[in-house]
Amino acid sequence: MTDLPHPRGNPDLRGHEEAEKILWDGFLGGRLAHAWLISGPRGIGKATLAYRFARYVLAHGGPGSTREPEPGPGLFGGQTPADDAGSQHGSLYVTPENPVFMRTASGGHADLKAIERTVNEKTGKLRTEIIVDDVRAIGRFFSMTAGEGGWRVAIIDSADEMNRHAANAVLKVLEEPPDRALLLLVSHNPGRLLATIRSRCHKLALQPLPGETVEKLIAEALPDLDAGDTEALAYLADGSPGRALALAAEGGLGLYRDMTGLLETLPGLDIPALHAFGARLGKAGADEAFSTASNLLRCWLARLILSASGAMAADGLSADEKALMGRLGQAAGLDRWFEVWEKINRLLDKTEHANLDRKQVVLNVFLTLENAVSR
Repeated sequence: MTDLPHPRGNPDLRGHEEAEKILWDGFLGGRLAHAWLISGPRGIGKATLAYRFARYVLAHGGPGSTREPEPGPGLFGGQTPADDAGSQHGSLYVTPENPVFMRTASGGHADLKAIERTVNEKTGKLRTEIIVDDVRAIGRFFSMTAGEGGWRVAIIDSADEMNRHAANAVLKVLEEPPDRALLLLVSHNPGRLLATIRSRCHKLALQPLPGETVEKLIAEALPDLDAGDTEALAYLADGSPGRALALAAEGGLGLYRDMTGLLETLPGLDIPALHAFGARLGKAGADEAFSTASNLLRCWLARLILSASGAMAADGLSADEKALMGRLGQAAGLDRWFEVWEKINRLLDKTEHANLDRKQVVLNVFLTLENAVSR
């Protein structure tokens, strides 16, 4: 199974040319904001863009640098020769052979600070949040002279994972930004960040990628996958190649097909099959499978509600799924489906934070669905 490379070492970015051009224009135009909030769904390339921009800034030094590419038509109208960093006009691309790229990929560039969740030395496990000491390191980092005489860049991936104390520490950095320092915050859900953080950052919202682009990326990463599975993964991924590859690695397609097979039996649930499915997700060591199945069910219910309300086109659905959603959508009103959505989400959320019997949770979820369509 092939995974996407870590954003630190990923030279490729697809489908976000306009966002890339905004950053490129701001940097070369000398009007670059000192902090950027790069937001959007998981797995669509936000961190890849952040590291791509960091490499470009570190490779080119700053506005006025003699290493900047010459103006020309470039990425959005023909091609121009690459500069000495391997970049082209309008593009933040830096060739993997460039020393800046190699030091960034290895985590060894003196002027780049990456903040992510760290391992708790007491437990030996990865923390569930970014702590204040990690974020305070940014202030110390920005207070130092750039090691290579250019910019200092810090990336927080993801800003959503900062605890309250860490978020307050970021505010101090944002309130007094030093010269030639750039802070890039990657966020899957910017609404959860402090309003004061959002207000001090220039916002750049990335959109999910087109299905065709996701399919191409899946086919490149998983060349042995048949076309039907590639198309199914792209559909389930909702524009996120990262999510598509994660689903492939976690057996998500098999889980989804088993789940929809059970939904097909509603309102007369196949009880033996339901118990087998519940046992599969409830057994020891199946935490990841349960989490994947839970997320797939949440997405399926969201699509059902959107389909029943007429807010989602059915073009992306297979014939079987279109028929299933049509049948179940008509079996209960929208109000009822919203109640089911809220009840199931509460139950799944509670399961993630408490030591509930996961098999029993699976049974309760499907019995709730059966009750909704049996009225």
